[in-house]
Amino acid sequence: MKGFKDFVMRGNLVELAVAFIMATAFAAVVTAFTQIVLDLIGKAGGTPNFSGYTPGGVHVGVFITAVITFLIIAAVVYFFVVKPYEVAKARFTTATEAEVTEIDLLTEIRDSLRGGAVPPQV
Repeated sequence: MKGFKDFVMRGNLVELAVAFIMATAFAAVVTAFTQIVLDLIGKAGGTPNFSGYTPGGVHVGVFITAVITFLIIAAVVYFFVVKPYEVAKARFTTATEAEVTEIDLLTEIRDSLRGGAVPPQV
């Protein structure tokens, strides 16, 4: 029972559950927004329902609707999630918190070895 409790209370699992719940709620908002935009495009173009569009008997309307929906969702995610996250990350992280690359680590090891320093024993 203790193992199960430790598993459930692990930080990653709780964070993942919260992220899943938030994503589900955000998906509902994006879906509603997408429907509004599709309705506006349909009204402007004179075709209120793209799904029923069949030029020459070929049912391309469903595909057109899917492509437009994808583009709208991608734009919403980019402009309302990705872009604000990048701005906040750039604003609140300092130079010391920046990610250390493999090149930086290898350079540090090389310089340490050139200086004759003995690496600590673990």
